[in-house]
Formats: sequence, C-alpha cells, structure tokens
Amino acid sequence: MRRETQNVLLVLLGGALLKLALTGTYLRYVKASLQPWLVVTGVVMVVLAAVAIVRDLRAGGRGHEGDQHGHDQHEHAARSTWMLLLPVLAVFLISPPALGSDTVNRSDRNAAQESKVASGFAPLPDDEVIPLTITEFVTRTAWDDSGSLDDRTVKLTGFVVRKGDDVYVARLAISCCAADASPVKVLMTGLDFSPLPDDQWIEATGRVVPGSATKETAYVPTFTVSGVTPITPPEDTYES
Repeated sequence: MRRETQNVLLVLLGGALLKLALTGTYLRYVKASLQPWLVVTGVVMVVLAAVAIVRDLRAGGRGHEGDQHGHDQHEHAARSTWMLLLPVLAVFLISPPALGSDTVNRSDRNAAQESKVASGFAPLPDDEVIPLTITEFVTRTAWDDSGSLDDRTVKLTGFVVRKGDDVYVARLAISCCAADASPVKVLMTGLDFSPLPDDQWIEATGRVVPGSATKETAYVPTFTVSGVTPITPPEDTYES
C-alpha cells in the first residue's frame, strides 16, 4: 500500500469516527459513555495522518512501499486498498439506522431473563403515573415478589413490534454496543393497535397484569394499555 493511500484512508477513517461521535450518530451503535473515547480516537487518527503527510512532503515523496513490485500486482493491491473506503462512504452517505423490530423478532434472548436482582428494588415514587424504562418494568414484574407495580399506572417508552397477532412495546438493551443488544419487550392489550406501524415510537400508559411475567411467557409481562401517544424517536434509542 502506498503511503499516500495510507494517509488518505487514515484521514477518512478518523473523520468518519469524529462525524459519528460529534453528531450523535454513534448512539445507534455504542453507549453514550463511549463518546469521549471515540472523539479521542478520531482526533489521534487524523493527527497521525497529518504528521505522516507533512513528513512525506519534507522527504520529497521518497520511500514509497511497493515501487519494486510489478504493474499488475500494484493495480490489484490498489483496488483492494480502496475497497476499505466502502465502510467510510457508508457512514457519510447512508448512516444505517438503529436496530429495531426486526432485531427483536430475530432474537431469542430476553434482557429480563439475565437481570435477576437479588438485593431488592428501590421504592417507587408516589406519582399518579410512573415513568419507567422497559427494562426496569420487565425486571420488576419478573422478579419483584412484593408486587410493587400491581395497581400502579406506568408510562413506557419504546417502539412497536408485531409478531403474529401480538403487538409489543419494546426496547433493546446494550451493555457496550449494538452487537450485544438484547431485546426487552412488553405485550400490549386493551386497545386497537392496528394504526401503529412496526418501529413506530410510542409512549404507552397502562397497568401490568399481575403474574403475567413468568418462565412460561419468557418473562414478558402483559400490559393493559389505557393510552398511546406516537412520538419521535429519542436520540438514544437503547437502554443500558
């Protein structure tokens, strides 16, 4: 690989990383706490490329690798090298969306099955409507023997997932990045959800059906919904 190609690729890769980190797009792929590391990594890559470019200019362009190779081999290597630009172009031009309903339906994992709490749960506020993450809601219904959510009105925020005749409100929980995403979902009943398309973000208000989150239901509770409001997707679509 020619040094000029190496430097260009390093600048583009560093720039793509900075674009992801500074525009908030990185939240589609990794946790928010990783932003500083992404920024530092992108800056280091761009600075290294700039230093290499300046050094090569001062050296008068000497020391290219591969000059002794044959013409055909050089062209083949060059084509292979520029293929590395495809992921960069995807970041700049396509910007793949965050994971959604397809991921939920393809996965057999359930975050609630892996989140048993042995030290108990914090008391809930006395609010008339309690906003909870779907992860906390499902974990409480699955493992809190005190029934702290029974007869309490809860507001959940997530996206719509359909599987057969069932309609869920769901989120994806991550510990590090989208690669380890684990779905957590709640079965919705009580209203007509047909106007809501898959992946539509909503705020759903209602009450849990006590005892519905069991091993037989894969710890997916049933949620009797009294109201649904479509919303725009949040900046950070994942739960931790």
